[in-house]
Amino acid sequence: MGPAEKTEKITINLGIVDLGQVDLLVREGFYANRTDFIRTAIRTQLASREAAINQTVARRTMVLGTRHYSRDELEEVRAAGQTVQIRVLGLATIAEDVPTDLALATIESVEVLGAFRASPAVRTALAPRTL
Repeated sequence: MGPAEKTEKITINLGIVDLGQVDLLVREGFYANRTDFIRTAIRTQLASREAAINQTVARRTMVLGTRHYSRDELEEVRAAGQTVQIRVLGLATIAEDVPTDLALATIESVEVLGAFRASPAVRTALAPRTL
């Protein structure tokens, strides 16, 4: 994959004074061209906010779309002595045949931005763990 295929083209509107200052810095040799200046400015801003970006990504790691939890999957989680955190942006479903005790033993928390579907008993049992 070539360098052009790893980038995305964007368009910005810039005031004429700001553009003139960019052009001056390019002319004076600080940057190869306008694009070099803009890339450098963006990278500088991203680097200055790196900690905030990393925290947000870690905090907001969610499945995007649909995620279904079957009884078999949750049985495997329980057998492994583990738990899951349901974090979905979209639709999260728990199979109708999942008993309340299995849900409580395997689901640590539920955070769904969108829709959450489970049996009434499982929904009630997980309510204290729902963010």
